[in-house]
Amino acid sequence: MIQNLFRVSLFAEEGHGGLEAPNLISLIHQHAGNSPWIQVMTRYENIFFSVLAATILSVVFIAGSRVLTLVPGRFQNFVETVVETLEDFFTNILGSHGRTFVPFIGTLFLYIFCMNMMGLVPFLKASTTDLNTTLGLAICVFCVVQFTALTKLGPKKYLDHLAGQPRDTIMFILAPFLFFLFLILDVIVPPITLSLRLFGNVTGGDTLLAAFQDMAMSNLIHPSGFFSLLGGAMAFGTVIIISMLLVLLDTIQALVFSLLSTIYILMVLPHEEHA
Repeated sequence: MIQNLFRVSLFAEEGHGGLEAPNLISLIHQHAGNSPWIQVMTRYENIFFSVLAATILSVVFIAGSRVLTLVPGRFQNFVETVVETLEDFFTNILGSHGRTFVPFIGTLFLYIFCMNMMGLVPFLKASTTDLNTTLGLAICVFCVVQFTALTKLGPKKYLDHLAGQPRDTIMFILAPFLFFLFLILDVIVPPITLSLRLFGNVTGGDTLLAAFQDMAMSNLIHPSGFFSLLGGAMAFGTVIIISMLLVLLDTIQALVFSLLSTIYILMVLPHEEHA
């Protein structure tokens, strides 16, 4: 039964084969039959784990800010340090007016970070291995960027920005081409690349980890000889090393997603706010 915990499964939602370490819902599905409620949980397992990540963050920050004291304890100090670090980091990029966007961008980083880390916890799953999740996050960024552009620049200045800010005859002639080019590169492509980058990197890391987990468990539980047992031990050591590297990789992916989101917001702010 232990070996079955790391059996190969299929990414049925994406329509291609892959390796995935089993999670709590998939184990219930394997051992508790095919009742309707289990089918529903299996179908929406990514939503379940994304909501779980949001719940964990909510509990942590509510508990850390529920009773504020002048001399903070360790937990309150930890929460305040996280918030202040994120605020300083993103306001240094966006400027003083960027404090308005810190709650959104900071929450985005923490949410992605929490979901990524859940993929390294046994029987949990990183919802960012589902393209629907990463695309949903990218669409949220898209909406914030477009709303910021329309409110900060106004429709007229925003259209002028997308047309390359034509000020002479040649630029006016090129304006339709530049508008189409900027519309593709600045409006349509960013959310697509954001979602694919996060999905691809997290899925690749988790697939690699699951492959070595399966190799280690198969050889350690049912060794066919000394070299099989040695290979299982080496695979188990590799799992530990990969897990440590994935902590760094998943943190970087959360940072890259939020940092690019910050840059997209910066690009649509009025020039006087860039400083």
